[in-house]
Amino acid sequence: MKIRTELLPILTVLGLFAFSLFILLQSFSSLMASSTPEKHVYSVWALPPDDVVPRLKKLMEGLRTEFTGPYFDPHITVVGAITLTPEDALNKFETASKAVKAYEAKVERVATGTFFYQCVFLLINPTPQVVEASASCCGHFGYNSSTPYMPHLSILYADLSDEDKKKAQEKASILDESITSLRFPVTRLALYKTDTEDKTLKSWEKIAECTLQPN
Repeated sequence: MKIRTELLPILTVLGLFAFSLFILLQSFSSLMASSTPEKHVYSVWALPPDDVVPRLKKLMEGLRTEFTGPYFDPHITVVGAITLTPEDALNKFETASKAVKAYEAKVERVATGTFFYQCVFLLINPTPQVVEASASCCGHFGYNSSTPYMPHLSILYADLSDEDKKKAQEKASILDESITSLRFPVTRLALYKTDTEDKTLKSWEKIAECTLQPN
């Protein structure tokens, strides 16, 4: 079928218009994608004091030597993994930190859990101050947990059989015989980027830290 000569200019204009519209839409899509803030997974940790950290790290290293597992800084989780933009995470952390005062953490016993991030841990006495600190921070972050708060300080991340967990639990008590009498003040909170899909923990990093007001 032949195209009438007088229609050629019109078709050319329509073709250029369609192509221009396509380019415009592509640019708009790219702009929208780039303007959408990237989100990451964050957690809030209570940090033990500097004079306690070496003791905990020695215990953790002893367990990793025998049972393997990734390195991580000793901490008590205050707010679990939550997905936020960097700006929102920092703002919430700053607000939450101002609402919490320093408190004491006391180890009750060495315990084991049911998944990678709670393989072997030090169970922390859930005093009103400990529980309230987490509840307050979770409220500011809008974090809702499906289970009651269980304050703990993990000393080994790993996927172990029940038998090996028991061995690791016993090993912890051998490596530090008086670990269950440990108590320390919590005077610092930290915001960490914690992608729970990354079991190597290589992407985990501290974003911010704050000192709590004395109680």
